[in-house]
Amino acid sequence: MAKTAVGLFENSGLVDGVVRDLTAKGFLQKDIRVLGEPIEMAGSGVMSTPRTDFEVGLIRDLTAFGVVEADAEAYVQGVRRGGVMVFATGPGKKADQAAEIMNGHGAVEIEKISATQPALPNAEIGEEIPVRAPSTQIGRVRSPGSGARLFVW
Repeated sequence: MAKTAVGLFENSGLVDGVVRDLTAKGFLQKDIRVLGEPIEMAGSGVMSTPRTDFEVGLIRDLTAFGVVEADAEAYVQGVRRGGVMVFATGPGKKADQAAEIMNGHGAVEIEKISATQPALPNAEIGEEIPVRAPSTQIGRVRSPGSGARLFVW
């Protein structure tokens, strides 16, 4: 069964080292995907919103992949801030190695990105704001060590 390790990196300079280490462990280029916000986003017309289209498409792709929507939005927020995502797909232990490599290079914990307190329009000053419980989903495995996650599909 294929697993995919997903890591978000704040510094795009780290990604070259991640890809180099992944290929050194036997990952083929076709099994590694690097995704950052495109520098130029061509519009498809006068009413086009390329950045929004990119972000909505990324959320759609991530949720189809098994990422819960709140986490997908956190990944998009990280990419919007200049971060770069790395995906590495392989069987079982090989994907686990990919997550270890990503964590070794400082993959970001997406909970830190989405940790802002929600603004509730009806909350009174001094009321305790409910905190969102960590999401759980079938198919996602938290990789020990840092921010990389494994998805089984």
